Amino acid sequence: MPVTTHQANRTKLVVVGNGMAAGRVLEELFERRSGAFDVSVYGSEPRVNYNRIMLSPVLAGEKAYEDIIIHGESWYARHGVALHKGETVASIDRNAKRVTTASGRNEHYDKLLIATGSAPIAIPVHGVDLPGVVTFRDLDDVDAMLGQAEKGGHAVVIGGGLLGLEAAAGLKSKGMAVTVVHLMPTLMERQLDPSAGYLLQKAIEKRGIEVLTGTNTQAILGSSKVEAVKLDGGRDIRCDMVVMAVGIRPNARLAKEAGLVVERGVRVDDEMLTSDPDIYAVGECVEHRGQCYGLVAPLFEMAKVVAARLCGDSAARYQGSVVSTKLKVSGIDLFSAGDFTLGDDDDEIVLRDPSRGVYKRIVLRDNRVKGAVLYGETEDGPWLFDLLKKETDIAAMRDTLIFGQAYQGGSPLDPTAAVAVLPDDAEICGCNGVCKAAIVSAITEQGLASLDEVRAQTKASASCGQCTSKVEALILGALGDTYKGATRKAMCKCTDLTHEEVRGFIVSRSLTSLPAVMQELGWKTSCGCPSCRPALNYYLLCAYPLTYRDDAQSRFVNERVHANIQKDGTFSVVPRMWGGLTTPNELRAIADVADRFSIPTVKVTGGQRIDLLGVKKEDLPAVWAELNRAGLVSGHAYAKGLRTVKTCVGKEWCRFGTQDSTGLGVKLERLLCGSWTPAKVKLAVSGCPRNCAEATVKDIGVICVDSGFDIHIAGAAGLHVRATDLLRHVETEEETLEYVAAILQLYREEAAYLDRLYKWVEKTGLERVRHIIMEDHVARKALYERFLVSQRAVRKDPWAERAAGFNAQEFAPLAIVAPIAQLAAE
Repeated sequence: MPVTTHQANRTKLVVVGNGMAAGRVLEELFERRSGAFDVSVYGSEPRVNYNRIMLSPVLAGEKAYEDIIIHGESWYARHGVALHKGETVASIDRNAKRVTTASGRNEHYDKLLIATGSAPIAIPVHGVDLPGVVTFRDLDDVDAMLGQAEKGGHAVVIGGGLLGLEAAAGLKSKGMAVTVVHLMPTLMERQLDPSAGYLLQKAIEKRGIEVLTGTNTQAILGSSKVEAVKLDGGRDIRCDMVVMAVGIRPNARLAKEAGLVVERGVRVDDEMLTSDPDIYAVGECVEHRGQCYGLVAPLFEMAKVVAARLCGDSAARYQGSVVSTKLKVSGIDLFSAGDFTLGDDDDEIVLRDPSRGVYKRIVLRDNRVKGAVLYGETEDGPWLFDLLKKETDIAAMRDTLIFGQAYQGGSPLDPTAAVAVLPDDAEICGCNGVCKAAIVSAITEQGLASLDEVRAQTKASASCGQCTSKVEALILGALGDTYKGATRKAMCKCTDLTHEEVRGFIVSRSLTSLPAVMQELGWKTSCGCPSCRPALNYYLLCAYPLTYRDDAQSRFVNERVHANIQKDGTFSVVPRMWGGLTTPNELRAIADVADRFSIPTVKVTGGQRIDLLGVKKEDLPAVWAELNRAGLVSGHAYAKGLRTVKTCVGKEWCRFGTQDSTGLGVKLERLLCGSWTPAKVKLAVSGCPRNCAEATVKDIGVICVDSGFDIHIAGAAGLHVRATDLLRHVETEEETLEYVAAILQLYREEAAYLDRLYKWVEKTGLERVRHIIMEDHVARKALYERFLVSQRAVRKDPWAERAAGFNAQEFAPLAIVAPIAQLAAE
């Protein structure tokens, strides 16, 4: 068994690992005290230290292996380093201060440096061990990918982080078809916010790379090699190679087996010492103050401290690192640094230029940069990063900070004055190339007096709408107090656009996600506000019912937990009773649930249902499961959607009844239930003109008469009381179902979020609704068909889903408070 000894009077340093972190330690060490150490380096790879950051350019063919070597053979020889390539250290004997390699070599150390780096994570799915599944961590992985790329075919990259996207771009440049499968809703979610992630996805897709976000890999298929990837939802992607790029974990196995303290990584203190005073650790294998790092800058900062401590500098300390990120894909400019999550004490500055694909966001706390995300223009990234690291007070440049370092010292003008002083040839609308002079001349020469007129004539602000405020400033400057824009109400503080304009742009520009809407329509905030997010979520759900994924965080708590929160923090549960009908078995089930869960109040509602009040949040799934067993489903009493269809008994029991009002009410409720609408919707069907079901104060009401059915709309009986307007008479139940569904769909597609149906009718006009529904048969049929399509996505009971475990975290307590209080008392 070979034994390596060391030279007398020199500290024997053994380095386990030959990556960038270990190499930087040696560089710093030799610069400080050349010749003071007898160094042996053991590296598992059969090559010298090279720049792993540049593996992506090697894959893309922009560089060769020789171009990325950091320390060649001569460097090790020049510094007297004994390099053992392809030699893996298998164990550490801390008592004997000796390492043993897999081949049986033993070597004593005075000081040991563990720099074992990280290991790629492979998701635990069937087929992960098939030939053709590769990771992206070292040169061998790159060689394997290049070998497959020479044969062509299709590659699936699992993971839309930094490495995954760089691998995808490299393989695409080599001629392969590439699909990126990413579990989270947006790419690089740890480094980018949703808006920047959306822009990045657009850029990746423009390169011909398919990107599937919010998608989980179920299995890798194949017999003797990779043949396909199976996704949740049933889709199979035929492929010849799978690149696993879902993340890394610290490679701390050796340290753990040696008895060192290991948590997520090898735990080190500020001196970079492990739990053994003679063993240091550095790089991706370590955990410092609970943090593990996977970027090179922190590794180099650690390396300086390790070298300083080895050379006797007792003042050297590693305090942790603030990191920044850039993507190494040619033509895509992005920068991210710090923490860009928005807390209660934080503020943000956002700049968007949809026409150029630019997005800038700076998060501030106490007038200091906390985080930054830049896409499209990243020149100011280093400057912002420096402000962040130095915790510079930016109060004096707060108003111009977002414009970059070159703009500091300027002062903002009043918005109207700022537009007024622009030259005549200044471009106001970048999307349509409209300058200031064209807008002003159109206003003055053609007598335009409103934003809509200016849009129609000049196209200014008619595309993304971001320049709306500038156009309005020009109108105001030209017309003064006579400008009609005073009645125009923006959707919220995040945009100058109205609800109707936003809805129009979502459809006309095929905007299919929240980040897409906010970027392309120039939102002033990074992620919206409590006013616009629920509205946008609804508009997208309505426009793309089969493909849009409902964003739970854009819903109010009642809709998230499918129950109504009460003033004491408990919830009410209202099962659906179709048309007001119930059975003895259902009533017994409701009574049993009330008893079993000690529900304090059981009340009959005005909508002919039963309300269970005082249900604890954590009991909701179990309550729903019990009700489900009796055939009861959610009554959507919490929803901006169909609540109830109130009925009277009709001709089956009532001597005045003209039609089967109860039966029609049940049919309507089953047809319409589950649909999301701008605001709550209530219906009623009365069996005769005596109107016992109060149909003439509902959003939509049906009055049965001897000759058929009178359809009424736009009633209200809450804070605002309004009798319905008669839309028209129809003769059959089938017509009633179709016409009512068409009315609801027209309301769904046109109304502003939170506008009740009567408010929408007042805005759009009763005669217009009557014409579309009662006279334009083609339009009505199309509305009815679109409603049926949208119902395909919502015909499921949310109670049953959650009783089965869906979104279970929503109903779990955040903490067990009692033991904490007891511990504090003790």
